[in-house]
Amino acid sequence: MIPGFATHTVDCAGLPVHVATGGSGPAVLLLHGFPQTHAMWHSVGPALAEHFTVFAPDLRGYGATGKPEGTAPYSFRHMAADQKALLRHFGIEHCHVIGHDRGGRVAHRLALDAPDVVSTLTVMDIVPTHLLLDELTRQVATAYYHWFFLAQPAPFPETMIGHDPDAYFESCLLGWGAAEISDFDPGALDAYRKAWRNPDAIRGMCADYRAALNTDFDLDAADLHRQVDCPALVLYGADGAMAGVYDIPGTWSDRLTNMVYSAIPGGHFFVDQHPRETAQALLDFLTKHR
Repeated sequence: MIPGFATHTVDCAGLPVHVATGGSGPAVLLLHGFPQTHAMWHSVGPALAEHFTVFAPDLRGYGATGKPEGTAPYSFRHMAADQKALLRHFGIEHCHVIGHDRGGRVAHRLALDAPDVVSTLTVMDIVPTHLLLDELTRQVATAYYHWFFLAQPAPFPETMIGHDPDAYFESCLLGWGAAEISDFDPGALDAYRKAWRNPDAIRGMCADYRAALNTDFDLDAADLHRQVDCPALVLYGADGAMAGVYDIPGTWSDRLTNMVYSAIPGGHFFVDQHPRETAQALLDFLTKHR
């Protein structure tokens, strides 16, 4: 539900991927996070589409994209491969890749696994997955308890969440710094609610977090020596939970060799809270590397 965008369902190696597209010019890939869908880009997408061709898919397990069984298919490596297949479908060889939350982790993995595809990398309000888990602090475990709740064996978290999906997922939207429900566009909220009320989506989101602990941690451990060399932007919410615990740019300094960074007003969901500031920060960065 991005104004002016068309929607498609693309077969990516057997996985149906739902994607919204709009604009013209160099390609930009927008990747959403938990517990949202591509609808989070409802304001930022059209601003970028004035200068770029924008692709905004739902990640596997989320929204209207396919939801495989099991845990292994939900690694960030699999999700990154989906994006590469999606771009290939549209004939895109190089792309600016932007990801918020889980989408930022997918974007980072895509830059590691397919550096020839990623022209620039933008990660939003995350610290590296391996660092967060390997150096877990009491403050982070308290703020981001959902990592460990969602990763519990099925069907425990699915059953608990399924009793009232709106109550659980809306608590997530409000739980990571400086957000009120009024900060979220009513149309986007409707899209999120429709998506997360689907039991298969609840299962897929839980599998995403199980894969982070069971698969992605080890993949990232094996790649700690590797760096991303393309131009990179680190954006984060000035009042978010992570900014209160970490020097967020500092956590990326040994992973991104050509990095700039900026704080945006608001918390973890600053894209929803301050879309104009977010879009301007992205345009300033992308136009320098057009």
